[in-house]
Amino acid sequence: MYQAHGIGYEVYSRKFDERLKVEKKREQDYIQGQMIVANLDRKIHS
Repeated sequence: MYQAHGIGYEVYSRKFDERLKVEKKREQDYIQGQMIVANLDRKIHS
């Protein structure tokens, strides 16, 4: 948890604001990854 997001699990579980930041970042990373996969898939099948 600390390496990926810069906070420990204890802080993550106690502080809602920190948890919200981590989850928003995770969602952005997921969306970005999906866009990369879609672009590669489109290039492969063109």
